[in-house]
Amino acid sequence: MDDQKVSRKEFLKKAALGTAGITLGLSAKSYSNIIGANDRIHFAIVGLHNRGKAHMAAANQVPNAQIDYVCDVDSRVLTQAASHAKELTGNTVKTEKDIRRLVEQKDIDAITVATPDHWHTPMTLLGVQNGKHVYVEKPCCHNPAEGEMLVAAQQKYNKVIQMGTQTRSAPGSFQAIHDIRDGLIGEVYMGKAWYSNDRTSIGVGKQAPVPDWLDWNLWQGPAPHEPYEDIWVHYNWHWFWNWGTGEINNNGIHEMDICRWALGLDDKHPIKVTSSGGRYAFNDDWQFYDTQVASFEYEGDKMISWEGKSCNPFKYHGRGRGLTIHGTKGTVMLESDSHIYRAYDLEGNKIREMIDRESNRDTTSIAGTDYINTLHFENFANAIREGVNPHSPIDVSYKSNLLCHLGNYAQKTGDTLHINPENGHIKNNPEAMKMWEREYEPGWEPKV
Repeated sequence: MDDQKVSRKEFLKKAALGTAGITLGLSAKSYSNIIGANDRIHFAIVGLHNRGKAHMAAANQVPNAQIDYVCDVDSRVLTQAASHAKELTGNTVKTEKDIRRLVEQKDIDAITVATPDHWHTPMTLLGVQNGKHVYVEKPCCHNPAEGEMLVAAQQKYNKVIQMGTQTRSAPGSFQAIHDIRDGLIGEVYMGKAWYSNDRTSIGVGKQAPVPDWLDWNLWQGPAPHEPYEDIWVHYNWHWFWNWGTGEINNNGIHEMDICRWALGLDDKHPIKVTSSGGRYAFNDDWQFYDTQVASFEYEGDKMISWEGKSCNPFKYHGRGRGLTIHGTKGTVMLESDSHIYRAYDLEGNKIREMIDRESNRDTTSIAGTDYINTLHFENFANAIREGVNPHSPIDVSYKSNLLCHLGNYAQKTGDTLHINPENGHIKNNPEAMKMWEREYEPGWEPKV
């Protein structure tokens, strides 16, 4: 086959007519309180460090939408974000520290959640229970039981819940899936994902006075409360079990999610999970794994693997992160750094390419701001206004999130986990199943 290039302009024209001809296997939703195609969406942005800044930028680009509230437990960033939002939008936004009071406001249509992981599910539940649609960052849940709560809550309250796996909205991803479905590389059977970074040691924490700008009790919220230590806020919480979910959930989830989609596994759970690795690069307080190779096997002879190197930036195929999909007639490669899509035959000849020149960013950046975020937000808004299918609906997204949790649990127990493909639960391993849910600070237990 001759080399074929697909322009973004050509793709988006097709996408406007029907998601580039791709069947996602999802039925159109009929969400409650659809506000109408011509009505303005009123956003509240929750969590204003790093990803919250990307949320603000993306929400501001959504047609006929405005940011009305910002929310954070850090008084410094709350004031800064309100000022930035006014510069960005021309509107004066309201500020709120407590999510419980925020969701009670009647003039909000949707909240976006960019907080530490332990808050993602509780805030999403508070949102839908108070009539709000929710855009929640990955991972959608701190543990699998929370993910099951979110799926049940979406069905009960009939609100849009979109997870922030924004690569599902990338034109290159859509075109790759379209070509895979069209048989370009034959029958697909394996997805390989990777992530490399140059994170340094976080050191050893020590107890310290809580800064006067931080509401530490509210920051911890539903997680069992601990005395404040000086290395946790605002980023290193990722590497502690009480609040975070490790690198596989922090970054691996993006590529693994696309692997599931490409292999036709959106409605499937694995049957076997293994993981190898550890905290190899430094001797410090980091509790998760800076080096990890996790493997997921499915019925029908399909598998996904993820390799994470948090502290060694060596690239594969010249990219710090990405994925390959392997089939009986060739291979597709998606480069997450630039959202470039290329396909190769079995001899290694390039047979198709899509270069999206509008998306070119450093994906090791913790803010992660680019126009793919805007496309994902626009899809979220269209689901609210018109009932179109979200690109990352919670019932699909949770299954990708579950892979990451299972990888961590296989690593922590040192066991091969055998999985019930019907519900994703771990079979015959009580130690691993203890991690399916967590303990909560008394009075903060989330409920559907």
